[in-house]
Amino acid sequence: MKEFIKWVLAVLCGLAVWGIIKIIMFFMMIGSMAGLAATGASSTALPKEGVLVIDMATLAITEQTTQADIISTIQNTELSQVGIRDAVKGLRVAAEDPAIEYVLLKTDTPASGLSKIEEFRKALIEFRKSGKAVVAYGEQFTSGSYYLASVADKIYTTSHHGGNNFFVGISGRMIFLKDLLDKLGIRFQLIRHGKYKSAGETYVKNAPSPENMLQNQEMIDSMWETIASETAESRGLSVDSLNFFIDNLSINLSGDMVQHKLADEAFTVEEYKEKLASLAGKDSYKDVSFIMFPEYVAAKVKPELGAKDKIAVIYANGDIVEQEDPMNICGDTFAGIIAKVRADSTVKGVVLRVNSPGGTVLAASKIKEEIDLTRAVKPVVASYGDYAASGGYWISNSCDHIFSNRTTLTGSIGVFSAIPEFSGTLRDVAHVNITAVNSHKHSDMLNLTRPFDSEETAWMQKSVDDIYDTFVNEVAQGRDKTVDAVDSIAQGRVWTGSEALRIGLVDEIGTLDDALAYTAGLAGNPDLSAWGIVSYPKPLTPFERIFSQLGGKTGEEEAIGIFKGTPAEPAAREVMKWARRWSTGNDGEPVVFARMPYWISVR
Repeated sequence: MKEFIKWVLAVLCGLAVWGIIKIIMFFMMIGSMAGLAATGASSTALPKEGVLVIDMATLAITEQTTQADIISTIQNTELSQVGIRDAVKGLRVAAEDPAIEYVLLKTDTPASGLSKIEEFRKALIEFRKSGKAVVAYGEQFTSGSYYLASVADKIYTTSHHGGNNFFVGISGRMIFLKDLLDKLGIRFQLIRHGKYKSAGETYVKNAPSPENMLQNQEMIDSMWETIASETAESRGLSVDSLNFFIDNLSINLSGDMVQHKLADEAFTVEEYKEKLASLAGKDSYKDVSFIMFPEYVAAKVKPELGAKDKIAVIYANGDIVEQEDPMNICGDTFAGIIAKVRADSTVKGVVLRVNSPGGTVLAASKIKEEIDLTRAVKPVVASYGDYAASGGYWISNSCDHIFSNRTTLTGSIGVFSAIPEFSGTLRDVAHVNITAVNSHKHSDMLNLTRPFDSEETAWMQKSVDDIYDTFVNEVAQGRDKTVDAVDSIAQGRVWTGSEALRIGLVDEIGTLDDALAYTAGLAGNPDLSAWGIVSYPKPLTPFERIFSQLGGKTGEEEAIGIFKGTPAEPAAREVMKWARRWSTGNDGEPVVFARMPYWISVR
């Protein structure tokens, strides 16, 4: 028996030691790959001359440039993420760089947000003013990809069969889950203020309310107006002609693109290669050197840190949340960043770059307070990306000046809380009965196992109404409007940037660079080149991104999924155990949200 016990203990010890070794090997592997990735990114060798290739199938224009995720790099599944300002600066450098012959813009399957495409498109227009050409190529154009391609001097497409185009306009989808939730016995109790505040409708309706349908239709129409007008102007067409082609499904095959002057020529693969060589002044395609845009940006775009006096760009990107979450906007952490920038005497002005559909009211309130304190000592200018809605608008409406893209979604000045209750699920599906033992009449109102009574609903409604009134008053003060005027354009309604300019929610249509230039003027020197530009928060390193994936909110098994079946799986599980010990949350508590109800994807 003693020998048996010794044998068991030896095996257990061996397994424990092997587990520790694997964890150490895992971290060493990640560290080594991180070092290799960093070295590779900084030592990319570019050809002496060549064609600058912007391939939207492998490139995402994001808020900030992010170094490639190591695991995704190994698996070859990650897009190169280039921040919008770095992308614009890259084009500006390329315009003056004699090594760049022209730009080849491949627009199939873009993964970037519409407002970032809008900003990038403006930068391509500026690039063309250098006299260098932009040549676009696509094999299956969509409305979003063609909007970008239309900026080019020439647009080429494939003559091969199967290159169908899906240039059919833009569309949004609203999903309603009430019928499904009824079958599962789940009931959401929606408390909101604002007839257009539609976030909770997903859970309590099986079709949109008239107000929700109206705002979505007008929002889509406004976005399309921007896309259609700029596309038609670039191609020398009328908007009416473009709409006629789309309504009558006239754009399908590549020949249709050429016939309706949406493309200049259709090529086979070999003809396409010959054209690229000809445009580069080469005898053969094999003589053409191609320079990929992300590598060019990494090599040519340098940080602007030399000047003593600085402008800070603070990126508010993602959902506004209360818990610590490096992939979103944590109220306490973000408020701390703003306070740090305010205290930095070398920072003379701030650009708050907002790309957020909103989130929790508490977190937004903390951030807004720090923004207002900062405005008291230095100028703060807002720049809006794809979204600056609800909580995203809350934190930024009092800025000294607000720039928005035309396709930005903003406003959504409204508040809601949606509390599920599972009594039907427990009783009818799981066949579980629960009896509460309370000290007071409403002690169990938040245990999610029974519906609210009328007093409890009124209690929650009072909180939501109070926050809505605060929101409207904050906007009235920030935008120098009356409360009634703000209320008339609030009610949770989402507006595009074009509409927001008309009703006074933003000051100007412009890009992130426009916001920086304006801030430089407010800070005392309109020459932007004289300023150092610093960014907050710093983008996550690849190592930090792996940890954020492991400790994300999607559940332990899903987080471990990227390592499942690999030698790193045991180490990943150990990391998850560690992260779980330190995680905090407010599950089970009623949270009041100032958040837009959806993300919009334009294809």
